[in-house]
Amino acid sequence: MSGLTYKDAGVDIEEEEEAISALTEAVLFAREGKGAPLKSEFTGLVDFGEFALSLCTDGVGTKLIVANKMERWNTVGIDCIAMNVNDTICQGAEPIAFVDYLAVEEPDPLLTKELGKGLQKGAQLSNMTIIGGETATLGEIINGFDLAGTALGYVKKEDIIDGSEVEKGDKIIGLPSSGIHSNGFTLARKIVDESKFDYHDEVEFGIIGEELLRPTKIYTKTVMGAIESYEIKGMANITGGGLRNLPRINEDYRYVIDDPLEPQPIFEFLRREGDVADKEMYQTFNMGMGYVMVVSSDIAEDVAKDTKGKLVGEVKSGSGILHKEKDIEYTL
Repeated sequence: MSGLTYKDAGVDIEEEEEAISALTEAVLFAREGKGAPLKSEFTGLVDFGEFALSLCTDGVGTKLIVANKMERWNTVGIDCIAMNVNDTICQGAEPIAFVDYLAVEEPDPLLTKELGKGLQKGAQLSNMTIIGGETATLGEIINGFDLAGTALGYVKKEDIIDGSEVEKGDKIIGLPSSGIHSNGFTLARKIVDESKFDYHDEVEFGIIGEELLRPTKIYTKTVMGAIESYEIKGMANITGGGLRNLPRINEDYRYVIDDPLEPQPIFEFLRREGDVADKEMYQTFNMGMGYVMVVSSDIAEDVAKDTKGKLVGEVKSGSGILHKEKDIEYTL
């Protein structure tokens, strides 16, 4: 095995972007007045008078395959909620309600009970009510099961965080991830599957499968608390695409990472076993940094302390992203 990439594992990001563009270009209708779309990133915002409502939908992805191999399903509900609420809060919206969608090959009360435990925990961690959902038995379509959901949030329109106030000299604060979260699993699984290891094997950091199933960290309470106390100029959820998510804050600037958070041991294991290049690692995985906030330099140290984050870099003139330690650059 040599130099594995996400594309080698079966996920071509450029093809995905082309397919998404084809879909969005075909969906052009927009409501006017109350419910009209507002400019946003990470989550969808619509006009609701004094407020904007946020709608975000996402699923757990192929992390579910690892859950099946480990026969452990009580945490993936946390991932389902985390993948939605961590996007919702990027615009300053507070998540308040959630609906889930479970598609199964055949009904399994044990499975659904375990999934429910994770959903309940995720709702509690994000201070959000699960108000309903849908379960569909789709034996002719689904092999196993798939879990997704949608989060509803709200924010006063005057308080939307859209990155427009970001300027040169602002500081970048990274919040630690809990591990791999729910991104890059197609590559992670390929690495494990083609290695000498099994998901049940114990290595330097513990059982491989258990570490891969560590739930995605939910940042709702930390971020909403920071918004109440400080002027947060921009935020990004570091999910699929890794550092490439940073320009979504404001693409008119250059994001320089000069003192990164330390990646957890799982990332070094994947890099080593897959012989994955650093540039590929940082555009596929979160590499220890699950969420980013941009603030003025005069409050950066206070925000970092209060959020248990770290000053990892600075906003500069130009465009793209630079990881100075690894000498990695990403252009738009």
